[in-house]
Amino acid sequence: MRQKSGSEKPPAEDAIRDIRRATRRHFPAEEKIRIVLEGLRGEESIAELCRREGIASSMYYGWSKEFLEAGKRRLAGDTARAATSDEVKDLRRQAQALKEVVADLTLENRLLKKRMARPVCKGFDRERRKISLLQRIRPRRCLPAKMEIRALRSS
Repeated sequence: MRQKSGSEKPPAEDAIRDIRRATRRHFPAEEKIRIVLEGLRGEESIAELCRREGIASSMYYGWSKEFLEAGKRRLAGDTARAATSDEVKDLRRQAQALKEVVADLTLENRLLKKRMARPVCKGFDRERRKISLLQRIRPRRCLPAKMEIRALRSS
């Protein structure tokens, strides 16, 4: 009988690797913070703390460094965070609505400029002409005409 090549691992090594993988501990953020704060208090040495908690001292120092860096960023005002999908959708809706308003106002402005470029009719002064043009162009659902007239007179 021929032996297989060395590409397959014996089952014992697989079992050991599975056990190590299963026994690896994952610490939640609250637990990490608690351990780091205990170390910062200085009531006991870092080595004793790590021994009691069952972690390597290098892991403790890594957590401590992350904790202090996060505090620095927070105090510096760098509080950027990822937006939720609802916030993104809402912002896109707002942007679309604003683009439509800009488009309407741009079109209205072009029409007014075009009509105001024509010679003035007899008996009409420039301000009355603007008001009458606005009343014809602007739909009734928008700002009341009185507000627009006041805005025109103040400019």
